[in-house]
Amino acid sequence: MMSRRPASPDPLTIVARPPPDENPQQRAARAQAEAEALRISAEIDAQLDVERENLKRRKAKREVKVVLLGQAESGKSTLRKQFQLQWASRTLDAERATWRPIVALNIIRGLHNLFDQLEAAFDPAGHSPLSNSAPPSLFRADREYARTDHSRTSSPGSSAHDHGYPSLLPQGPLDPATAIARDQLLFLRECLLPLISMEDALTSSISGMIRAVGGVYIRSDWQASLPRSRDRDAPARSSSAPPGMNLGDRRRDLRERTETDIIDSVQRCLAACRDYIRDLWHHPYLPILMKARRIKLEDSTSFFLSAIDRISQSDYLPTDADILHVRLQTLGVSEHVFDVNAGGKPVRWLIYDVGGARGLRHAWAPYFDDARAIIFLAPISAFDQYLEEDPRTNRIDDSLQIFSQICGNKLLKAAHLILLLNKTDLLRQKIEAGIRVKKFITSYGDRVNTYEEASQYFRAHFLQVHRKSDESKRTLFTHFTSVIDTKATKKIIYNVADSILKDHITATGLV
Repeated sequence: MMSRRPASPDPLTIVARPPPDENPQQRAARAQAEAEALRISAEIDAQLDVERENLKRRKAKREVKVVLLGQAESGKSTLRKQFQLQWASRTLDAERATWRPIVALNIIRGLHNLFDQLEAAFDPAGHSPLSNSAPPSLFRADREYARTDHSRTSSPGSSAHDHGYPSLLPQGPLDPATAIARDQLLFLRECLLPLISMEDALTSSISGMIRAVGGVYIRSDWQASLPRSRDRDAPARSSSAPPGMNLGDRRRDLRERTETDIIDSVQRCLAACRDYIRDLWHHPYLPILMKARRIKLEDSTSFFLSAIDRISQSDYLPTDADILHVRLQTLGVSEHVFDVNAGGKPVRWLIYDVGGARGLRHAWAPYFDDARAIIFLAPISAFDQYLEEDPRTNRIDDSLQIFSQICGNKLLKAAHLILLLNKTDLLRQKIEAGIRVKKFITSYGDRVNTYEEASQYFRAHFLQVHRKSDESKRTLFTHFTSVIDTKATKKIIYNVADSILKDHITATGLV
């Protein structure tokens, strides 16, 4: 049996061991030197702690945290893009190509929504595709038709009944003009089926897109994984993966190729359908029908359909206006960092854009801590709209309730408070179109139905909520805005940034 080697003594123990012949005087001197060494070490540690605290304090003085709040479709993401346009336009240029499939998706979903509403408006049984008692939507059959028989084409004389579809417009005696319009709209719908049927494939190809109750949401990091459009002057990429690529890289390469192919196919289909979309959007019967049946489209739909000739070009690249008009429902919270020179000193702005749907508002609270400012967006054009999540709740009432909670939140009592009464352009359009505010907001009473009267009425209600709910009695900075208007929003951004920065300097002592 082998004997174990004795364990080697700890070198540090040997060094620290007092000399065997140490006398009392030497022992006292050694103890004094060790105490002095400990004192110096403690001073160094304390100095390091102070420097760390100073570093944190200096960092805090150079950072301004701003949280954008408001219900869904209030304009938060559009305002964030305006910040990016003003303070980091190069980053917007770098990601411009990634917005191309999103614009196409907005067009397809807009067409889908338009035809769904036409179907609901002209169903002789009075059914709506949104109700539980509704018959199957036309587009379920349409998607199946587009998937299984791409070779079939429509002709001006063809009818939906020839393909087994129910009619878009009611059957029976119609005046000649309405009958002609019915046939033309039906023909255009069938011509656009191949494009509309690509919605699911395009949604699936955009990384970060998630289908959920209430619509389609997108993660905040979607652009990081979306393939950039290939330079049109660059040679076509080989259809096979490069040699030596491992399995994981091969799968990633295949996914990116598939996503790129789908996006390119959608753009080609959009170009092929250009004339049909133009004919639909400029059809003389459509505005009459939309007004009579109260058909409502998203703001982005009108903008993009009006620009279909430009957007359907093969070399199309989204403009600033296109990116600002894009409609996306954000999932979760996204942080955006902007380094801005303020008076010769760099200041880092942290802008937090949060999802505004009811089911996503629980995620707001963790971002309230250390927030220097809250920018609350209230779409005052939504007086005639109701929440998708709760059709009984008027959107203006919902905004007032949220704003009351924000004003009374103790975590935000030190935050600068800014209210943007947004979408004033749409409010003006609705009132000029004859939509009466008191029909949807009974407390409006017999006030004059003008933009000036209505905008001041809504402003007064938000100011009243602030006075009642804000115990700290902060100053409320209020602006009427249309955040898709770059020129006007630029002025507001700099006014808002200036007031936030002055408040930040006062609070932190930054000079």
